[in-house]
Amino acid sequence: MKNNYIPGIFAMATVVVASNILVQYLLGDWLTWGAFTYPVAFLITDVMNRVYGVSAARRVVFAGFVVGILCSLIGTQIMLQGDGYTFPAVTLRVAIGSGTAFLVAQLLDVQIFDRLRDGSWWRAPLASTLIGSALDTFLFFSISFSTVFNGLETANIPDWAQGAVPLLGAGPELPLWASLAVADWMVKLTLALIALAPFRMLVLYLVGRSTKNH
Repeated sequence: MKNNYIPGIFAMATVVVASNILVQYLLGDWLTWGAFTYPVAFLITDVMNRVYGVSAARRVVFAGFVVGILCSLIGTQIMLQGDGYTFPAVTLRVAIGSGTAFLVAQLLDVQIFDRLRDGSWWRAPLASTLIGSALDTFLFFSISFSTVFNGLETANIPDWAQGAVPLLGAGPELPLWASLAVADWMVKLTLALIALAPFRMLVLYLVGRSTKNH
């Protein structure tokens, strides 16, 4: 039973790798394809937490964190060409923002889920995912793109994300990264609701399989 969560580690690693690749491909003005794969990480964490407990969920999170760091380190070594200059595929600042957001948000998700696990089956996954993903979005976009953290990497200041534009093209004037963050959060909110169905089915399947094996 204690090693049954290992498939969860592989699933988390797959999601992290896929998201690191797909985040490079734009979808419209405010999103990348990675916005649709990354939220699956919360589903994996919550399923592991419900079926195998807090310890297993944290192991899955730390595995995903290590894979994410490796992907970011590889990305910092890949140089791209644009407008007459070279730049890394992943800047150090984005790598810090990504790693920090993932680890803090996922561990908070694990903690909230555990506090609510005795309530209705949907409360723990929904609350933990909504709160965790909100923190994830705030940490990643603010660390990676806001002027507050420009000192993290003065050689790669993301001026393109800091210019003021109407929020999502129609709202008040805010830095571009705010529109990116809001759009990302809206996707996470939608997927958090959709994920309740696969969460329920996966938990029932894994619990049933575990019962049969005993």
